[in-house]
Amino acid sequence: MDCKPQTFTGTEGAVGLLRWFEKAESVFAICNCPAGDRVKYAAGTLADGALTWWNAQVQLLGIEAANATTWDDFKELIREEYCPRDEVQKLENEYYDLKMVGSEVEAYVKRLYELADMCPNLSRPMSRRIELFIKGLPPRVKSLVTAAHLNDLTQIVRLTHKIVDQEVESNSLPPRVSTTTTATPTATASANDNKRKWNDYDKASSVGQTQKRPDNYNNRSISQSSSVNQGQGGSQSQGQYAGRKPRCNKCGYHHFGPCGRICNRCGKAGHEARDCRAPQPKHQQQQNQQNQRQQGQPPQQNQGFRKGCYQCGDEGHFKRDCPQRNQNANDNNRPNNNNAGNNNNNGNNGGNGARGRVFQLGAGDARNDGNVVTGTFPVNNHIASVLFDSSADWSYVSLEFSRRLGINPTPLEAKQIVELADGKTIEASNVLFGCKLDLVGQVFDIDLLPVMLGSFDIVEKVVRIPLPDGESLSVQGHRSGTMVGIISAMHAQKYLQKGYPAMLGLVTNAQSEERKIEDLPVVREFADVFPEELPGLPPHRQIEFQVDLAPGAAPIARAPYRLAPGELQELSNQLQELLDRGFIRPSSSPWGAPVLFVKKKDGSFRMCIDYRELNKVTIKNRYPLPRIDDLFDQLQGSSFYSKIDLRSGYHQVRVREVDVPKTAFRTRYGHYEFLVMPFGLTNAPAVFMDLMNRVCKPYLDDFVIVFIDDILVYSKNKEDHEHHLRLILELLRKEQLYAKFSKCDFWIREVHFLCHVVNEKGIHVDSTKVDAVKNWAAPKTPSEVRQFLGLVGYYRTFIKDFSKIVQPLTSLTQKNTAYSWGTKQEEAFQVLKQKLCSAPILSLPEGTEDFVVYCDASIQGLGCVLMQREKVIAYASRQLKIHERNYTTHDLELGAVVFALKIWRH
Repeated sequence: MDCKPQTFTGTEGAVGLLRWFEKAESVFAICNCPAGDRVKYAAGTLADGALTWWNAQVQLLGIEAANATTWDDFKELIREEYCPRDEVQKLENEYYDLKMVGSEVEAYVKRLYELADMCPNLSRPMSRRIELFIKGLPPRVKSLVTAAHLNDLTQIVRLTHKIVDQEVESNSLPPRVSTTTTATPTATASANDNKRKWNDYDKASSVGQTQKRPDNYNNRSISQSSSVNQGQGGSQSQGQYAGRKPRCNKCGYHHFGPCGRICNRCGKAGHEARDCRAPQPKHQQQQNQQNQRQQGQPPQQNQGFRKGCYQCGDEGHFKRDCPQRNQNANDNNRPNNNNAGNNNNNGNNGGNGARGRVFQLGAGDARNDGNVVTGTFPVNNHIASVLFDSSADWSYVSLEFSRRLGINPTPLEAKQIVELADGKTIEASNVLFGCKLDLVGQVFDIDLLPVMLGSFDIVEKVVRIPLPDGESLSVQGHRSGTMVGIISAMHAQKYLQKGYPAMLGLVTNAQSEERKIEDLPVVREFADVFPEELPGLPPHRQIEFQVDLAPGAAPIARAPYRLAPGELQELSNQLQELLDRGFIRPSSSPWGAPVLFVKKKDGSFRMCIDYRELNKVTIKNRYPLPRIDDLFDQLQGSSFYSKIDLRSGYHQVRVREVDVPKTAFRTRYGHYEFLVMPFGLTNAPAVFMDLMNRVCKPYLDDFVIVFIDDILVYSKNKEDHEHHLRLILELLRKEQLYAKFSKCDFWIREVHFLCHVVNEKGIHVDSTKVDAVKNWAAPKTPSEVRQFLGLVGYYRTFIKDFSKIVQPLTSLTQKNTAYSWGTKQEEAFQVLKQKLCSAPILSLPEGTEDFVVYCDASIQGLGCVLMQREKVIAYASRQLKIHERNYTTHDLELGAVVFALKIWRH
């Protein structure tokens, strides 16, 4: 394959630069270009102004440094030169404001991908790219795509194509601009003369019920016109379907989703011919009368039109389109139900013999049926289960629920006959006028007929409701939360009569996993310790946060970082929240730190203040944090645990008034300073640890241990734990320290604390850390080696001969040592992973007796094991220092003993 490079002159703009990057990288892949030669190759494709610029860079950097530039650094250099900040700003603004025009999905997706590549700050992570993609869709398409709850961009784009196709076919969106001929004039005319719409549910897209033109009708039109064209000398290929919809094996036509019911009279979906209220074609009426004459029967006019309008009795329209109903609405009168009572059963359309029909399902049936939309909404301030049925003629309410609405029923002048889904009929003799249905903030007046319904309270017949401002209200129904299909008793009886096999099973309700504070002994007495939000500024405590500066330090202020539009909105919201709580105030301080955002696991943003410059000139607080192994030593003999996590612990400590200006930070929306201890300051952990030690001092190491804002209460039995927990919660209430209930655990027999798992059997390695080590790829740089050693080193007390095993890896982190990953390193890497994945349970020490230390020494290092009553308490090891390699064997063994006794002072 020939490699054809693309030249770049510097005048192509941002899009041309991106195309040049893509072309160069594709050539690299085709030609297997080494990483070190990519910049040389790319420089050879520069021309005119771009070549002049690169030559200047070579003279500035030097030939060797220029040739050593990586491809990523080269891209950054050329992007800064030929894609300046103001142009990037324009592209980012275009990306953020990009909207899809008409139905041109391909153009919208193409431009979105281009802008995403040129604006990586706005397109990462993928959730943000998806958010911007959906944001630019037309309102109706956006609502349907959002309702699908997809998190894969490819699936979202595919779904958007389907929805736009449906909208184009229903004339809700203009057709795409196309340069190809799709049909002959005859076929086009035939299709335009027979436009039809239908309502179907596409289960594949999971976007609810959507109005669209039946796909099979387009095929029907093309087939008809095809035969005409062939008679006129046309080719058969002109009548073949050329769209993207699959051919349905059930109906023989092309469409997405399940094959719904299609009326053979009007061609619309959602009902059958026996329920159709459209008038028969004239030629069909004549054919029916001719057949009746041949059979010796008197011809009947309008035979088959018994399904007329339920308002006036006329055929050809539904009740919602009835002129009489519209006239009554304009006169502010209630619907006239006289016609409903003048029923006769002779089959003529002169009387309203048609019965009202109600779609009655159980809750399980409705949620599992793709063609049914349900929801829970207030009706007259009473919560009701609502089922939306487009084929119902009235809105109905159960007799039991109707008594709660507080509206006196009004007798109908004539009873309504209601046909249920199973064919049975019931009578409705009353109506409740002026009921209020609240759909997500929009209140609608509805009239309800009380009837004997099943498990639903109301049957309503709209899913999309037009609003006065031209928008439409979309109602998203409930979805089934179970993978088990549920059917009604009526369906079950029908299947049993047909001979389907049946099995009897016991179904029980699963226990709710949601914890409630009122269900926890002792804890329920201290609900005020677990508020949803901090009540405001904390009280003045015995310790306040202070910032002591090095002598001669001057105020430092940095310009705010540039933020994306979404981050600016988040910044505005969080600033307002902090102001409302009184945690910050406007500032005029000469200090100022910039703000940035970090994405949390749940997708929300955490506001962080970059206090690095302030930390450099701050005198460090040397208050010690407790050793983790010392904390675990206190847990000996315990079997009941409660873990308490303070809510925004740092914000529960005030900043000393004279130091408040030093906490100032600068944003686009103003200059502010913290009145409470912010996150990111160098002395914050030490100050908070000091506070907690003073607060918990009466009980510290007796039945409670504290590490910064994590409190662990431990006890030997249930009775003691009840007493201990009560004391700690009373202490927190007294000190006005508040905890976050969702992050606390009470009355548990096994606790996750400081990346360890503790129970009455001992200390275990946290399984999540084991999984991280198990899936860790082999390091490729010294920094990655240090990261791996940092993780496994945290659990070194679980690994025998840790220092001996890790020696080949630590040698790679030394200065002036070439990085070479060989057989020894790979073997040590795998052994460490295996050791940690199968780490033993370390017993907690009991008392101060029966401890035994086993020591060993070799030229590779020192190792020892602490045991008590034949149970391993801990492992320890280290490598030899340079001068220790000259020791005799006797001295090495003695050094191992000294090393062990210095570590373990039990």
